[in-house]
Amino acid sequence: EVQLQASGGGLVQTGGSLRLSCATSGFTVDGYAVGWFRRAPGKGREGVSCVESSDGSTIYTDSVKGRFTISSDNAKNTVYLQMNNLKPEDTAVYYCALKIIGLSCSLYDFEYDYWGQGTQVTVSS
Repeated sequence: EVQLQASGGGLVQTGGSLRLSCATSGFTVDGYAVGWFRRAPGKGREGVSCVESSDGSTIYTDSVKGRFTISSDNAKNTVYLQMNNLKPEDTAVYYCALKIIGLSCSLYDFEYDYWGQGTQVTVSS
């Protein structure tokens, strides 16, 4: 059974940092991508970042470029999202997702096959 476990959310002040983790298990494929998405109150789900297992290629949505960094530890089957200089508009429930059909990263949620539960990130002003 494929499982994704997101953790690391919390309450932080503007300008602070958090590191989210996404532990994955239950699958064996040669290539895949893991994405981070978020859903802010009253808004739709937004793609934040993605990393490809094959070569570590990454993509980011424009609003987080320069502030967020995605990375993966293949030995631990874990993907991280380091979030620096957080802003109130980053407040959302953050989800990680696994894309095993097609190796390339995407910020479109419909391209992902498995989802973890969310972790709440709240940035106070």
